[in-house]
Amino acid sequence: MASKYAEVYESWKKDPEGFWAEAARAIDWAKPADKVFDPDMGVYGRWFVGARCNTCYNCVDRHVEKGRADQAALIYDSPITGTQKTYTFAELQDEVATLAAVLRDHDVEQGDRVIIYMPMIPEALEAMLACARIGAIHSVVFGGFAAKELATRIDDAKPKMILTASCGIEPGRVIAYKPLLDGAIELSSEKPSGVLLFQREQEEATMIEGRDFDWQAEVDAARKAGRKADCVDVEATDPLYILYTSGTTGQPKGVVRDNGGHMVALHWTMKNMYGVEPGEVYWAASDVGWVVGHSYIVYAPLLAGNTSILFEGKPVGTPDAGVFWRVISEHKVAAMFTAPTAFRAIKQFDPKGEFIGKYDLSNFRTLFLAGERADPDTIQWAEKNLKVPVIDHWWQTETGWTIAGNPVGLGALPVKYGSPTVPMPGYEIHILDESNRQVKAGEIGAISIKLPLPPSCLPTLWNADERFREAYLQEYPGYYKTADAGYLDEDGYVYVMARTDDIINVAGHRLSTGGMEEVVASHPDIAECAVIGIADKLKGQVPAGFFVLNAGVNRPPEEIEKEVVALVREKIGPVAAFKIAMPVARLPKTRSGKILRGTMVKIADGEEYNTPATIDDPAILDEITAALKERGLPG
Repeated sequence: MASKYAEVYESWKKDPEGFWAEAARAIDWAKPADKVFDPDMGVYGRWFVGARCNTCYNCVDRHVEKGRADQAALIYDSPITGTQKTYTFAELQDEVATLAAVLRDHDVEQGDRVIIYMPMIPEALEAMLACARIGAIHSVVFGGFAAKELATRIDDAKPKMILTASCGIEPGRVIAYKPLLDGAIELSSEKPSGVLLFQREQEEATMIEGRDFDWQAEVDAARKAGRKADCVDVEATDPLYILYTSGTTGQPKGVVRDNGGHMVALHWTMKNMYGVEPGEVYWAASDVGWVVGHSYIVYAPLLAGNTSILFEGKPVGTPDAGVFWRVISEHKVAAMFTAPTAFRAIKQFDPKGEFIGKYDLSNFRTLFLAGERADPDTIQWAEKNLKVPVIDHWWQTETGWTIAGNPVGLGALPVKYGSPTVPMPGYEIHILDESNRQVKAGEIGAISIKLPLPPSCLPTLWNADERFREAYLQEYPGYYKTADAGYLDEDGYVYVMARTDDIINVAGHRLSTGGMEEVVASHPDIAECAVIGIADKLKGQVPAGFFVLNAGVNRPPEEIEKEVVALVREKIGPVAAFKIAMPVARLPKTRSGKILRGTMVKIADGEEYNTPATIDDPAILDEITAALKERGLPG
């Protein structure tokens, strides 16, 4: 179908308030808004002022009331434990209302904070919805986070209660959560009044008398007594959750998400961005600890009446590089959303895509990628092997939904490899130079969003309005700073080239490491790569590449290095001064799949660094250090 994007985007531009008022009709409100947008409220204005609503009601109860009681709301699929379980909307309502009653029993009230420190099990999702049901503000912290990092989040959020499980399970190992939680509570100056703990059979946690309570026993008692909590109406501008940005050290940044605007924007995305209809199965292969898990495992699919998949596994190793195709086939997934790094892992272990042919993917229509730059080679590999559209899109923890994408539901636009396509309604993107002036099409600058931000974007940071201004609004007055660098082409397509910190200055030339990564990744023997800028006395900075080979490649790495250097010289030119490309077994990443380029730069420059709290495996940093030292670099 011909795309309606231009018409829809223009309708938003002409009348932003009218556009979002129309989108808001898809939500059930206890009281409609007095004002769709109030520019005088908050730091830059607030959406749906005066409206009252409940997010849990819109995600669960209204579907039960309106004919979807017996439809699957959630499918839990854990290849790690060999468990599958499906919950209908009616069953989910029962679980959530009962758990919410347990929270009430522990004096959790509207406005109280609850930290959720859990693995990928249904109880984590139920905990989020139970908080939303009674107007408590949840803050999900990725299960297995280090005690010190968890402690900083306890001190900032000041939770009345912490909900946790005895362990998380990774391929080949069990991670006990309770010792980490106990250590965090000991370190924190704020002490929660109680801990509700779900005992998993793989690890039984030791309980502290008077503080720790058994999840299952408490839920069973509430159910036996017939106690369920009703939905509490809150202000649309009240916080739904706080999500601390990954990689922070010291004082964490707590991104606040409100109730009303969040529902409106997320509901709009399911049909318009992702092209799925109520009743269809949608799968975001992420973790509830990250923003993608919040938006697209929990809230958006349930708001729209979709069936959501909660997956406890990895793209490879649980048990093989075909697990994604098994899940899509078994559960008849229409659309999937994951990080490019997951596909790079699959491509590394199954470069010819041989596992794909073993499964029936006839229900599968679209693959969406976000979270890291989606290099053209990975997109093309997925297109070729899956034979479905592969859609890159770009957004941030702070925004909660797509800044730039290819809205399939409005009719897909032509794909330009390397670009997440065009801004969504609500986002007016300008590329700015250091003087706050717009640059020409094709010129790299700071990607900035003209204020006000659309619904669902952060209105502020938790208890830190001034810090919010300083971090996001101060550098480019009148704009939100994305901290990403890139450009707009003549057609208005967005190109996100790197974090602004990753634009390197080689002998006076501003160059994007992201552009170089695209070239390196195009080499047929390379599974994934990273390019960083390292200090150089003569040129200021020079690029250095790291690459991971595909499985089954037996050629000498030095041969591949020469080819990669020649490729960059050919595609970008001698100005790049690209002369170093090192083979490594793996790249350091966060648990959500982001490559830790900043830490790699510090290692290469011989600077002191703190191991990021979100790192998947700290041992990889030693491997990077060793690779650099082999080349005579500080490391």
